[in-house]
Amino acid sequence: MSDLDQLTQSLARNLKRWRGERAFTLDALAARSGVSRGMIIQIEQARTNPSVGTTVKLADALGISITTLLDYERGSRVRVVPVGQTVRMWSTEAGSSTLLLVGTESRGPLELWSWTLMPGESSESDPHPDGTTELLHVSAGDLTLVVDGTAHPVAEGASAAFEANVPHAYRNDGDVTLEMTMAVSIPPAR
Repeated sequence: MSDLDQLTQSLARNLKRWRGERAFTLDALAARSGVSRGMIIQIEQARTNPSVGTTVKLADALGISITTLLDYERGSRVRVVPVGQTVRMWSTEAGSSTLLLVGTESRGPLELWSWTLMPGESSESDPHPDGTTELLHVSAGDLTLVVDGTAHPVAEGASAAFEANVPHAYRNDGDVTLEMTMAVSIPPAR
């Protein structure tokens, strides 16, 4: 199955799932999104590959990120997004562009951190409250992300998302300085 076929199948499955979870009829989603009922049917039956604009309208109407709507690698606590699987949302001839690195569905406070880890250094973290999610992007070096005892390599240029309610650590096992940006989404206090 080609990447495009896999993406089309994933979008069909996720659109049906999220529409069902929101209890939206086809007509209700069409009204909320501005996407025709017929187009929604074609997408849910994996008979078409919609434009980025249509996909964004559907994600917005469902109240989820475009990453969640397109995601076909669900199930693991950790999702590493290799460099080649990021999504370019738009670009101009002059060189401007946006690149969706990684996203998640979380509510509550959100923190953005800049990290530098020197070769051989590491940082360990106790579990955060249930519902805490971390997103990270490695801009230089290679990260070894350890979540609940399992190591996940995150290469330069790659991104990852994981639920941080288990012990986790960040290691620089390489011989160059590691630079990464990290966002932490914390559930609201109850």
